[in-house]
Amino acid sequence: MRILFLCHAFNSLSQRLYSELRARGHQLSIEYDIADVVAEEAVALFRPELIVAPYLRRAIPESIWRRYCCLVVHPGIVGDRGPSALDWAIQEGERNWGVTVLQATAEMDAGPVWATETFPMRKVKKSSLYRHEVTEAAVRALLKAVERFVVGGFVPTPVDDADPTIPGRQRPLMKQVDRAIDWQCDETARVLARINAADGFPGVADRLFGEPCRLFDAWPEETLCTLRPGAPGGVIAWRETAILRATVDGAVWIGHLRREEPGNSLKLPATQVFSAALATIPEAPLDGYFASAGRTWQDIRYEQAGRVGFLHFDFYNGAMSTRQCQRLQAAYAWARQQPIRVLVLMGGRDYWSNGIHLSCIEAAESPADESWANINAIDDLAEAILCSENQITIAALQGNCGAGGCFLARAADLVWARAGVLLNPHYRNMGNLFGSEYWTYLLPARVGMAGARAIMHHRLPMTAAAAVAAGLIDASLAGDPDAFRIDVARRAAELAMAPDLDERLRAKRAQRLADETAKPLASYRAEELAELQHNFYGFDPSYHVARFHFVHKTPNSWTPRHLAIHRDLGWSVPP
Repeated sequence: MRILFLCHAFNSLSQRLYSELRARGHQLSIEYDIADVVAEEAVALFRPELIVAPYLRRAIPESIWRRYCCLVVHPGIVGDRGPSALDWAIQEGERNWGVTVLQATAEMDAGPVWATETFPMRKVKKSSLYRHEVTEAAVRALLKAVERFVVGGFVPTPVDDADPTIPGRQRPLMKQVDRAIDWQCDETARVLARINAADGFPGVADRLFGEPCRLFDAWPEETLCTLRPGAPGGVIAWRETAILRATVDGAVWIGHLRREEPGNSLKLPATQVFSAALATIPEAPLDGYFASAGRTWQDIRYEQAGRVGFLHFDFYNGAMSTRQCQRLQAAYAWARQQPIRVLVLMGGRDYWSNGIHLSCIEAAESPADESWANINAIDDLAEAILCSENQITIAALQGNCGAGGCFLARAADLVWARAGVLLNPHYRNMGNLFGSEYWTYLLPARVGMAGARAIMHHRLPMTAAAAVAAGLIDASLAGDPDAFRIDVARRAAELAMAPDLDERLRAKRAQRLADETAKPLASYRAEELAELQHNFYGFDPSYHVARFHFVHKTPNSWTPRHLAIHRDLGWSVPP
């Protein structure tokens, strides 16, 4: 069946739904919601049998929904209406929430229901809830709705606002006045709920050091607040990229900020935004890498079970700055010295890694120089993983993985991904960036030269199952995040106790020596960096332009041709 996606952007939810439908044999094309006339043209060219709207910020034109069945994926329970569904649910402490697939009508979010799924809420950032519970519920609901459409005869259920059994209700756009924090009165739980509800976008409007800013990326603190009391709202400590603010009953960490300045200033690590003001604020470093006993902000932490070590690195949105790569490499070197036989690189719950930190690069005095420093730092980390001789290394992908992060993961001996994870193992969407992380060594060795060319030019997401089938990763494990971590721990423990482990390590060292003799890692790196030097310093500004538009979230003005297949020159509707 031909299915047209109408979406504001090809975000993580859109990518997952696209991948699931494509895996079931449907033919899909995508059009960004730029203007009514553009959407109408896409419909005329593709002549879809069904239209799906997985992520929209405005209503589908009447000229389309009157003629076609349009299924809208709404992140709310039945009867819920409005553009801030998830924001209200988080901020008001809903215990259960859901996703509803409804048919587009004249009133936004008010059409008849094709399918709905519910889930228990976690007290986490909106972005984390969206990437896990919302996404999984959306997959279940949309697949059910599409199946009902294919079979035919299904009559969607109208929503009667007067029906007392309908749990949802109309709610307005959440404004900053609704999100405001009163630091003199609000307890820690309320502060966290408000910042969590605004995470990703739009953030909570506030003031720090006398300057207006937006707050993102909040974390609870259980120990330092009692040791270093301060006036509510005041900054009492900092650690690496985060700052600690006092509340009336404790303290919260703020990981990221955005200044309220003309020109849409960037969302950046909090300590980078107010580096000068922090000169008189005490630092609160952690004592080593072991996971803290109490809740706190700890972006790199280590745990050990028997002869298996687990290194977690929970970097916001999976972006890894120069400093973060260097810190992680130091932690990795330390972990290798522990009495372990298997070292598992866990990444974060929401992302494993998305490669270099484009926002920090954009904010640098010389983005070209910072790009160069960042890519070399992540290459150093990849090399350290590749050259680990005394442990079996495993990259355990709990969350999505993109660009250089995919090949940083592939530097490990084994790559296991949670079912539901998406991989985007390519760089070309960022201004034809060539990429590094030793991908020219790692990828052909796994999938062959033809397979490597196909993956790098494909520019579309891969599910964990598709990545296993392609040979890119080694296994797709449990889809539930908790079950995945249990499965990883069990498999890693079995590997650490396997009687042939020493033999495997000898084979690993022998293979690395043979590969190094055939062509040194330094040669692969030099060739990749030579290409990147053209991207960073050459006459073609494509990378710098693409990066600018990406980090500043410039509205789309057209749909890339690899997504909008209906705009290919040779496209025609199959007979």
